[in-house]
Amino acid sequence: MPAQHTVSAFDTELKDLSQSIAEMGGLVEKMLGDSADALQRRDTVLARNVIERDARIDAIQREIEEKAIMVIARRQPMAVDLREIIGAIRTASDLERIGDLAKNIAKRTLAIDTAVTLPKVVTGIVHMSQLVLAQLKTVLDSYVSRNAERAVAVWNRDGEIDAIYTSLFRELLTYMMEDPRNIGFSTHLLFTAKNFERVGDHATNIAETVYFMATGSTLPSDRPKGGSVTEISSLTSVL
Repeated sequence: MPAQHTVSAFDTELKDLSQSIAEMGGLVEKMLGDSADALQRRDTVLARNVIERDARIDAIQREIEEKAIMVIARRQPMAVDLREIIGAIRTASDLERIGDLAKNIAKRTLAIDTAVTLPKVVTGIVHMSQLVLAQLKTVLDSYVSRNAERAVAVWNRDGEIDAIYTSLFRELLTYMMEDPRNIGFSTHLLFTAKNFERVGDHATNIAETVYFMATGSTLPSDRPKGGSVTEISSLTSVL
């Protein structure tokens, strides 16, 4: 009976970790969506609200790490159970970074002069944010269900987001070169696009973690890429 009780308690601890990740994921997903809405609508009140929420995300990550460390210390898990705990730690870390990126996007929104008429490229950034949000939602669903196939689907689409970012980068660079007065707010939009691209990278990280949790194997180290780092570097040198 004591052994059964121990197993039951261990299962409860693992479920608690998983539920904490689900809660954190939902909050981060909402935070990112609101940061995109704040940019599109030039909503400074919503942008400030997003920034304030970041502290809660940081606190949840710390709670998850503390829980995970305590479980490892008490249970000394192996194999699948250990993958579950390590996966929770990795996923919490990526979600915390996504929260930071959402906060950064909100800060960029506040930094853009509300009197400035933004170029049509903002529509491209909004489209990119929608793809990234869809990636995040899918990978969080795959985490809950431990669905390796859905995780791989997210991993395979990372190149699409990279390609959109490269296109936006080139468009914004051209816009800045046409008129130096465009440089200020275009730079904010450029960093905003980069933040969304980085969210896509973290979603892909989570996909790799889910795949590892579900199968015990790792995905290839070379991800599908849709943009050339060399090309972007050369374009940057034009500024």
